[in-house]
Amino acid sequence: MKPGGVLSAIVPAAVLAMLAGCTSSNDQTVAVVVLGDPASAFVTGPLLPPAAQLVRSATAEGLVGLDDQGRAVPALADRWIVTDDGLSYIFRMRDGTWPDGSEITGETARASLIDAMNKAKAGPLAGDLAAVAEIRAMAGRVVEIRLKQQTPDMLQLLAQPELGLLRTGRGAGPMRLTRDKDVAILRAIAPEDRGLPEEPGWKGRIRRVELRALRAEQAIDRFNSDAAAVVLGGRFADFPRLDAKGVARGAVKLDPVNGLFGLAVMHDDGFLSKPENREALAMAVDRDALIGALNVGGWTATSRVVNPGLAGDPGSVGERWPGRSLDERRSVALGRVARWKATAGLPAPLRIALPAGPGADILFRRLSEDFAGIGLATSRVGPSAQADLRLIDSVARYARAPWFLNQLSCASRAALCSPQADRLVEAALEEPDPVKRADLYADAEVQLTITNGYIPFGVPIRWSLVAGKATGFTANRWNVHPLMPMALRPK
Repeated sequence: MKPGGVLSAIVPAAVLAMLAGCTSSNDQTVAVVVLGDPASAFVTGPLLPPAAQLVRSATAEGLVGLDDQGRAVPALADRWIVTDDGLSYIFRMRDGTWPDGSEITGETARASLIDAMNKAKAGPLAGDLAAVAEIRAMAGRVVEIRLKQQTPDMLQLLAQPELGLLRTGRGAGPMRLTRDKDVAILRAIAPEDRGLPEEPGWKGRIRRVELRALRAEQAIDRFNSDAAAVVLGGRFADFPRLDAKGVARGAVKLDPVNGLFGLAVMHDDGFLSKPENREALAMAVDRDALIGALNVGGWTATSRVVNPGLAGDPGSVGERWPGRSLDERRSVALGRVARWKATAGLPAPLRIALPAGPGADILFRRLSEDFAGIGLATSRVGPSAQADLRLIDSVARYARAPWFLNQLSCASRAALCSPQADRLVEAALEEPDPVKRADLYADAEVQLTITNGYIPFGVPIRWSLVAGKATGFTANRWNVHPLMPMALRPK
């Protein structure tokens, strides 16, 4: 998915003149809205909603962080090296103290990192952290992370919000948080208070950030009324609201993300007990018609479990059903459904769990038509209800096959899984040869494909709204939009 898509027309000059700090007449405040439950900015634990991820990243740096372009940058560690074999990352902590006044040392950073990783293993990063073999504190302010295998995306992983480091429950910035009901107020900490060189004119460069989480309609209304500079966290479910509410097209920014966007099969009972029946569902989906109905330009459809074209992909796994038209696929699927009905009777309507929103309404209508075309009825249930099929809509934290395989592992319990695929992923963790390792990951993808526990549609859809004079925002492949850059006026 490319930034711009169908929402890429030139906006009027009056729209471009909107101020970034719309809630304050003296431009001292940047108003940011994140789509979500009103209190979600203050959630803690391993499962952080989008607003809480932003707050965690702003108030608790990891060894490294991500800038507005999604690049790894120094945070608590001001420098690092990677050994020639790629199996050791050595970080030097910056001068400074934790919020409790104690010194940031290699030992305290190590303890905080181990604690963060242990807690993160209860969340979506669990499988990704399996490559870490040992964490050591070395002389003074040095921490070493030793790996079981080369992990080219290790810095990207360490920069995730869940791995922000806490000491006695508090992080070292770069911002401080205060709460006013459901509004998170974040103020940048002066560089000299973070162990960094003093910056002349610092006070004149900073603005406070007021972050609130709101439902999509409220968030879009605030943006249209100039009461918010930036709206973050948009997904496919609310994408049609933008045109319906007359949002200026140039204000809409699409992130060119990778990830999982499709249906998870939740059990193997009844009609779903046979892999070929589950494949029939995947064969019936008209992916092109789906995205056409959602009206998102440049979207990438795929029938693969792992998004195509990622780094390290050996190219041995391609799109499914090559050479078969949609009508031919549906004919095969229709035959499988007919055989099931002849021997086992009419299947119960498939319960599909989807979020609320007009985009989800469109998705359900399309899926209902697709499945009806092969003789299957459907019903819609809420996202947390008992279901046969449940939507997965997650952005990849790093763009390599292991992320996808970890998300669909048996340990994740996200979908009907393949123990054989899990064993291949475990073997890949122990394989030192990168070519053989890539082949093992490809074999694991094949096993998941054969299982048919996940029905891919394509890459996720992620959008933001950005006022013309807002600063510190860049569309990027990780859908990462940290608050600190938004708080700084351009030099």
